[in-house]
Parts: sequence; structure tokens; C-alpha cells
Amino acid sequence: MRQRLLDATIECLVEYGYAGTTTTRVADRAGVTRGAQVHHFPTKADLVTSAIRHLAAKRTEVALGELDRLKASADPVGDALQLLWEMHQGPVFSATVELWVAARTDPDLRRQMAVVEPIATTSLVEFGKVLLPAYAGHPEFLHAVYTAMDVVRGILIASWATRDAKELEARWGRARGHLRVLFASLMSSVDASARS
Repeated sequence: MRQRLLDATIECLVEYGYAGTTTTRVADRAGVTRGAQVHHFPTKADLVTSAIRHLAAKRTEVALGELDRLKASADPVGDALQLLWEMHQGPVFSATVELWVAARTDPDLRRQMAVVEPIATTSLVEFGKVLLPAYAGHPEFLHAVYTAMDVVRGILIASWATRDAKELEARWGRARGHLRVLFASLMSSVDASARS
């Protein structure tokens, strides 16, 4: 039942936005009573942040499932950037953005998102550290990973205005090239320090 509620919440966030996602609508879509929904998630903020937390965990599992392939890749940075891009596609990211925007004016949701968001972000950073352990200790590594996430998110949010898939891929291609330069510079700096 809990799983059905979480899935229905994400579907409602994507279809109706945060304002249109009501606990009654979620319970109806999940096929459960309103009382059962309240038993598991007392407030709307509990419900939506739990759904995002759940999906962030699933997203992390998917990434970890790709770890061996990326470690064996001839281009682990390029492939990891592409995986980051792909992980931000679809309903999880759309639902998360709905919550970011709503949290601006909803103090209860903002408090909950302040807990959930670092969990999701940390999981992506940890993935990067496991993939590139020789570079993870560099002080700029964390900044490079955050920059990559910010670039991906910014391009995707901006793309909602035009809905032009060709333009979206072109923008990502350019950004990915610049991010590769950023990571190459970081890796070169670490390698040079190790040789000294």
C-alpha cells in the first residue's frame, strides 16, 4: 500500500503539479482509502517528500548498477556525465522541481525538502567518489560534481519552455563538452601533484 501511495504521488506531481496534488487525489489514484493514506503519511508534505526520497534511493540503485560498466569504460567521465543526464530525465526530476518551487512559499515543505535534498545530492557525490577514487580527495572534486548537477538541472528546466528535443540535446552536448574540460583539468591537477 505504501508503495502504491508513493508511486501515485509522483504521478500526480507530474500530471497536476504540486498545487493540484491533493492527498485525496493521491489516495484515489493509489486505490486506497483516505484513512489508509493518512495512517502512512499524515500530511501532504510527508507524502510528497517521502515519494521523492523513495525515488532518489531508486535512482541511486540504478547508478550503482552501472558502476562496473563505467569503471571499465574507456571514457568513465564522459559516460558518468551521460548517466547523470539520463538520471535526471523523466518524472522523478519533474516531481522534484515541483517541490523545489513549492517549498519557496511553504515552510513545512521547505523544512522537509531541506532534509531530503541533501540525501539525494550526497548519493550522487558518493557515486562520483566511488567511480573516480583517485580524484575524490581533491578539494575541487565536490565543486565539479555540483557544477555538473547544476548544469544538467538548469538545461532541463530551461527546456520546458521550448520543448524542443533537438535543441535540448545540442545544449547538453555543448555543456557535456565543457564539463569534460572541467573534469580533465581536475584530473590533470591531481595527476601532476602525484608525480611531484
